[in-house]
Amino acid sequence: MLTGLPGKFFTVVVALLCMTVAAASPLSPAEQRMVEWIDAHSEDAIALLEETVNISSGTMNHEGVGRVGEVMRRELDALGLETEWIELPPEMERAGHLFGRKVSGSGKKFVLIGHLDTVFEANDSFQAFTRKGDTATGPGVEDMKGGNVVIVYALKALQQINALRDIPVVVAYTGEEEKMGRPLAVSRKDLVEAGKWADFGLGFESAITYDDADWGTIARRSSSGWMLTVTGRQAHSSGIFGANAGAGAIFEASRILNAFYEEVRGEEHLTFNAGTILGGTDVEYSSGQNRGTTFGKTNVIPRMAVVHGGMRTISQDQLERAQAAMRAIVANNLPHTTATIEFFEGYPPMFPSEGNRAVLAVLSQVNEDLGRGPMQELDPSRRGAADISFVSPYTDAIAGLGPLGTGGHTPNETIDLISMPLAIKRAAILMYRLGKAEETD
Repeated sequence: MLTGLPGKFFTVVVALLCMTVAAASPLSPAEQRMVEWIDAHSEDAIALLEETVNISSGTMNHEGVGRVGEVMRRELDALGLETEWIELPPEMERAGHLFGRKVSGSGKKFVLIGHLDTVFEANDSFQAFTRKGDTATGPGVEDMKGGNVVIVYALKALQQINALRDIPVVVAYTGEEEKMGRPLAVSRKDLVEAGKWADFGLGFESAITYDDADWGTIARRSSSGWMLTVTGRQAHSSGIFGANAGAGAIFEASRILNAFYEEVRGEEHLTFNAGTILGGTDVEYSSGQNRGTTFGKTNVIPRMAVVHGGMRTISQDQLERAQAAMRAIVANNLPHTTATIEFFEGYPPMFPSEGNRAVLAVLSQVNEDLGRGPMQELDPSRRGAADISFVSPYTDAIAGLGPLGTGGHTPNETIDLISMPLAIKRAAILMYRLGKAEETD
């Protein structure tokens, strides 16, 4: 029995691995029909991409997120899924999510994950889809409206060969992935429930190709935050380091940050960043706006310092160990200073389980059968966090199933349009093969 997998997959992983150890085989007749249909409808997929990219849908543009949701709802309705717009509480100031469900069918159950929002808000100058030959630019074209389209067209391809009727599926389009609503127990409740229900979780952010090879994403690091608050004894600077004045808030903050660097840094896949630091006599800082003001004088010992940072880990255990080490450093204060550190929830890690590796093995075989090379495991340090991490504790998962693109979160965001049909083929055939995997005792 393999270890490190969710319990319900102990019986299925052997079957998945057996599907991939054989030499590369040609596509089945049903798979070939899907490939031909996808090639014939590649321009339709690009037209849907253009339609959604031309709708401005920055996370805080609730109307725009909703309009993209209406377009994708139209597509899911046409596939026969039962769609639902999930409202979030008004105080969370987020648009909501679009879920489409088809729970009937005797095959394996899938949750397919995308998101409707982008980082480009309504007042950004980068707003339109522009095509030049086989490339296109536009807000969200790579992150991740291209992946949203891949989901729809993979399901359409499965429908063409009457395979979709046997596949239970939940399509989860979140509406605030780029700036999640909190608490996460509310904003990710439906996604987590879908992960617990599913046999497989598939994430459709952009694919990765480099060194002339395709790479599979079976792990992603967490992304969470921390805030360090330091106080010192305000006094004339002529007395700094003395018995009555102490070290001041800025020196204490510096000690802590240096100790983080010297004592906590170094473990594989663990990184932490101090993104903002303010110190002085008076400090005002808004973590929501990531900005603040400070006032101080060179002849006054500073009484306050604030440091706002982030952390990424490969596992929950690594996160907890790093937090414990940081707390111990913070507690060992210089004279006449105090310090506290607070940790904030964020994306959990997607751990590289053996179940995830088994799914990658199937995807790699699909890639070879499509005339490309085998797919290796991508170093999780090369990708950011994503919604797939909320389902990966409960089901075997893989990410990076979208088209190829570059420049995400910048005005140079670009997609390789030739990779759209490739991504659709990979996703459709992967679901077709996984959905038919037989359980063994």
